[in-house]
Amino acid sequence: METSLLRNKKISVIGAARSGIGVARLLKQNGALLFVSDQQDASKLKKSISELQKENIAFEAGKHTERVFDCSLMVLSPGVPSDTPLVLEAKKRGINVVSELEVASWFCKAPIVAITGSNGKTTTTTLLGRIFSDAKKKHVVAGNIGEAFSNFVLDVAETDVVVLEVSSFQLDGIEIFHPRVSVILNITRNHMDRYENSMEKYADSKARIFMNQTANDVLIYNADDELTRAKVKSAKCRMFAFSTSEKVNEGAFLDHGILRTRIGDKESEIIDAAQISIRGEHNLQNAMAATLAAQVMGVSPAHIRSTLKNFKGVEHRQEFVREVNGVKYVNDSKATTVEAVLRALSAFSEPVVLILGGKDKGNDYSGMRAAVKKNVRAIVAVGHSAEKIMENFTGTVPMERVDTIGKDIPNIASMQKTVAVASSLAHRGDVVLLSPACTSFDWFTDYEERGRVFKTTVHSLKSN
Repeated sequence: METSLLRNKKISVIGAARSGIGVARLLKQNGALLFVSDQQDASKLKKSISELQKENIAFEAGKHTERVFDCSLMVLSPGVPSDTPLVLEAKKRGINVVSELEVASWFCKAPIVAITGSNGKTTTTTLLGRIFSDAKKKHVVAGNIGEAFSNFVLDVAETDVVVLEVSSFQLDGIEIFHPRVSVILNITRNHMDRYENSMEKYADSKARIFMNQTANDVLIYNADDELTRAKVKSAKCRMFAFSTSEKVNEGAFLDHGILRTRIGDKESEIIDAAQISIRGEHNLQNAMAATLAAQVMGVSPAHIRSTLKNFKGVEHRQEFVREVNGVKYVNDSKATTVEAVLRALSAFSEPVVLILGGKDKGNDYSGMRAAVKKNVRAIVAVGHSAEKIMENFTGTVPMERVDTIGKDIPNIASMQKTVAVASSLAHRGDVVLLSPACTSFDWFTDYEERGRVFKTTVHSLKSN
């Protein structure tokens, strides 16, 4: 995209959260005529409105008016569904609709490593960023992980590396987005409410990550994941697989417990898998993906090995909070899918009191019943999906339900009640695990806020 063509171009940005503000600022700096629209009430957008006023960018809050269609380009924040009436009407009127990810990539001079998947994106993205940091390789970590790509892209040099966590929603709005390295960690049931309950449509969205890659680029994928294997067959770039169950021709694999990589005719011994600090088979897969991406971008096995030994994981992902009265409390607020919860449950040998629920995304809980029966002492069903969870697990394990108590977000009172109920159900030696399988939008603004409130509540518990 020739960015000079943006000068004096009318552009509407939908959504005034971090990504929306970032891309609006970026486009204004390049001479575009901006209008930002968010259907949330202005009282919930005070910080965003302050930033827009500072930049002298026109905006509206509380609803989308006809003015949003007075443009030739519409840019969506990640939280805006691509099938909303607003977006469908824009396309009907001939307005080009793209994501913030797409726009930011137009300005990017550096090679991009883009990481997607139903589970493990944040851990793998953070781990790869840590590898680059430890290897003293200049880089930026951004995207769905928390910081908008648009906020950093103008400061990135050609010799840097940009590491992006990329969601399916962002990929829905790309046109020429072109990563040097793309990574697909897995494709499992997720966001069915956004994809008409179709796994095929959801998987197609994930596969868009490599649609503009050529023979000079690399796709790293999970060979143990059936749907991922099927989708990457259409890729036109070089492909490296990773597997914990078999040796692969090119990629990462285990050999008598040793993580090895094979790239071209060069095989490297990376690390004894038992020395990797983050535990579980899913984290071994995440480590393999990050290892391959780092090697492709020129990092030595020695630097990778050092980081894998010392990386402690990320906040809100199986994060130990505190032990109180012989009960361990673990924050896994980032687990917004059924598969993520199953992975969390498999990491504990102790009985688990599971806090489950939130804003349901069309989850199918039937696949959890065996693991719940085996690993879970009790379930605390919470929030918007509490009734559905009760219906699915009644008769499997003891259950308690916590409905919304307060009206404000964050719903601190409800979390306090939830932790109190979970504590009453737990025995000494148990684990209380917040691993919701749902988004947080019924009670909180995001999973990070949910996790922080959980941790604050746990730290307020009194020891006997």
